[in-house]
Order: sequence, then structure tokens, then C-alpha cells
Amino acid sequence: MSIPKELKYTDEHVWVKEEGDNIRIGITEHAQDELGDIVFVELPEEGDELETEETFGSVESVKTVSELYAPVSGEVVEVNEELEDSPELVNESPYEKGWMAVLKVSDKAELEKLLSADEYQKETDEE
Repeated sequence: MSIPKELKYTDEHVWVKEEGDNIRIGITEHAQDELGDIVFVELPEEGDELETEETFGSVESVKTVSELYAPVSGEVVEVNEELEDSPELVNESPYEKGWMAVLKVSDKAELEKLLSADEYQKETDEE
């Protein structure tokens, strides 16, 4: 299972890539593997304000529907519109083409609370 070292993670299986004042987010390879074939992704709207751990959308697979939780507070500045027609990108490329949204971070200190790749690896090993 791939857990890129340059990313940060939440215990809700969301990955975070820092891009200046913004972050790009998606779900981890572990999460998409657990969900199975993803058939629908519900994403926030550009301009939405999110709070840490607030639900910002959902992922529907052939097995279940799973809510998505914001890793930090911020404003949605971009969403991956390709997922509307091609939700399977989350399965095929969770860290590249399957990203979900870009947030302008409200408080950079919140990023310090996220898990490193090693910490996330330990969490998934314990599941």
C-alpha cells in the first residue's frame, strides 16, 4: 500500500498536500481499497467554508457510503470536477488524479496536528 512520505494524513484516511497557502486533499489508497469500487463522489462547492472535522462530502462505493471530513479549516477554492463523470479516478489514482478539493487554509497551525506518513502507517496497521 502506498503512503507517500511528503503528504500528511488524518485518522479519517484523508491525505493533505501542502501547496503554499493552500492544501490539496483526497482519500488515501487504504481508504479507497477498503471502500471498493467508487461509483459516486459528492464534493463541496467552491467558496464553501469548512471547519476541521466537518463533513465536506461523501464517497459512494458498491459496498457503502462514507462521509469525508475536513482535515483543517479553510475555504474551498477548487474542486476536482473530473470526479463527477469519472469517480473511479479515486480508485485508479488516489494521490494524483483522484484528488477531491483544494482549500485555502484558515489557520496553518492546524496542519501541525496532522499525522506524518509513519504515524498514519502505524494507524492503518492497527486496524
